[in-house]
Amino acid sequence: MGMDFGICVAAKIDEIGYITRAENLGYSHAWVADSQMIWSDCYAVLALAAQQTRKIKLGTGVSVAGTRLAPVTANSIATINRLAPGRTFLGIGTGNTAMRLMGHKPMKLKEFADYLRVLRGLLRGEEVNFTWQGQTMPIQFLMQDYKFIDVEHPVPIYVSGFGPKAQALAGEYGDGLVLSIPPDPGFMYRSLNNAGAGAARVGRTLDNFYTCSLTTAVLLEPGESLTSERVIRECGAFAIASLHYVYDKIRQFGGDPPGHLRNVWQEYSAQVEATPATHRHLRIHAGHCTYLLPEEAKFVTPELIKTTCLAGTPEEVIEQIRQLQHAGLQQIMILPSFETQYRALEDFARKVMEKL
Repeated sequence: MGMDFGICVAAKIDEIGYITRAENLGYSHAWVADSQMIWSDCYAVLALAAQQTRKIKLGTGVSVAGTRLAPVTANSIATINRLAPGRTFLGIGTGNTAMRLMGHKPMKLKEFADYLRVLRGLLRGEEVNFTWQGQTMPIQFLMQDYKFIDVEHPVPIYVSGFGPKAQALAGEYGDGLVLSIPPDPGFMYRSLNNAGAGAARVGRTLDNFYTCSLTTAVLLEPGESLTSERVIRECGAFAIASLHYVYDKIRQFGGDPPGHLRNVWQEYSAQVEATPATHRHLRIHAGHCTYLLPEEAKFVTPELIKTTCLAGTPEEVIEQIRQLQHAGLQQIMILPSFETQYRALEDFARKVMEKL
C-alpha cells in the first residue's frame, strides 16, 4: 500500500478552489482546520467543499473538543457526511491553539476520553449516555429515516495525539491517529506503541488503524539552502508554530526547551514577554501556521526547519517519506504558508507525489 498525501487547510470560506485544486492534483484528503479565533468555520468550509469535489476525502483537521459539545460535533460531521457520504472523516483533538487563543487550556484527557466515547456511539447511530452540567441522560440521533444527517456510511474518527496518553486514547477509541512528528521514524514507532497500549486496554488491535502526520515540505532548488528567503517564506509559519507550542507547554507545565531551541529560547521568550500577561495568549500564536511575523523570521533556523518539516532536495524528501512509511505512517498532510500554498501544493505533487 502506498503513502497517501493530504492537505491541511487554514479554513477560508471563499477559497474552496484550493481544495478542488488539491483533488485535481491527486491529493487524497483535505483536513480543514478548526480555530474559531483566526479562521472561517470549518464545517461551513467542508459543506462548500463537499459540493465542489467528487473524490477527495473531507474532514476536520482537527475539530476541537472544548469548543463544542460532543453531540454537536457528531451532528456537524454527520451533516457533512450527508453531502459527501463515504468520503467524510472526523479529526478530533483537545484544542491546543483554539483554546489557548482564548486564554484557556486544552481539554483534560479524562474529559476527552468521555467525549470520544460519546462521539463514537452517536456516529454509529447508537444510544449513549451523555453527561452535561452534572446530569447524565441517554441520547441518540432521532428521525434517522428522514436523512437530515448520515450515520449509515461510517465516519472514521482520527484522534489527534502528541503525547503518550493522548496517543493511547486514539488506540482505545479512534480509527486512527493524527500527529505532527519530525521526519524521524523513531517517533512513529513510539507513537504506534502508545496507541497499541490504549487498544490493548480495551481488547482492540490496531488492524486497519490509520496514521497521519501534519507537516510541511520544503523542496530545495539547485544551489538553494535552508537559509534562503524563499524557503523561510514557504515553511516559516509552520516551523515557528512548534515554538509557540513549546512555549505554551513550558508555560503550563514548566521544564526546559528541547536542545534545538535552546540557543534562541531566551531571545524568543523576551520577545513574547514584552506583551503584557493579560494579552500574551494573543501574541504567542500570532500568525499561527498562516504567516510568519517578520520579527520571528530569525528563529526559523535550518535546525528548526529540519526538526519540524520535510526538507531537502526532492530526492531527500522522498527518502524521508519512505522511512516514515516503513515505520508505519500512512499519510503525510502538508500545511504550507498561506501566501505560498498554491505553488507549494503543485511543486510537491509534481516533484514528490508523482515519483512515489
